[in-house]
Amino acid sequence: MPKLTLALYVLYLALAFGLRSWLQWRRTGEAGFRLGASGASAAERAGAWLLVLSLMLGLAAPVLALLGAMPTFAALQWPIVGTLLALAGIAGTLHAQLEMGASWRVGVDPSERTALRTDGPFRFVRNPIFSWMILTAAGLALLLPNAASLAALAALVIGVELQVRLVEEPYLWRIHGAAYARWAAATGRFVPGIGRLGAERPRQSSD
Repeated sequence: MPKLTLALYVLYLALAFGLRSWLQWRRTGEAGFRLGASGASAAERAGAWLLVLSLMLGLAAPVLALLGAMPTFAALQWPIVGTLLALAGIAGTLHAQLEMGASWRVGVDPSERTALRTDGPFRFVRNPIFSWMILTAAGLALLLPNAASLAALAALVIGVELQVRLVEEPYLWRIHGAAYARWAAATGRFVPGIGRLGAERPRQSSD
């Protein structure tokens, strides 16, 4: 399972970060990375570090297993389910990224104003990219459950929650106003129907 996990993880990184960034660069002349930029809030910096940590741990999980340096929790191992979830997550992540078009960014630049995408997968959830990324990490953790893969999943979930709730939602509310409020009231945060926003403005993060 470590070899399969490593192959899937490399595929995930190549498509979700490598290919998508290259396509963004071809379209706009820049790669679209804003996460943890200068002037970022404490919440955004924490989310950025947790995302990096998650990526590093995700890679470390199969490598350490191949080296015999980290045991697998056999009771948590579901190879077929894990493989299917990981493949679905990889495909879903790339699809949701492509659906964002030129609006795709990793992180937030408060001075930018990008189009609000509410079609395609965004009709059902506001953050489908993060939803599929979490599913990918969960699938890989079921395929090769060890301390590193489980920690990678936890770091990703916490980092995404910080980024979405304290950074992206206040930014989108400020930029798009009533249009965002209507969309947020009708769609879930990560899962359809769950995490809808009411009339109260999301709390802005601060340093």
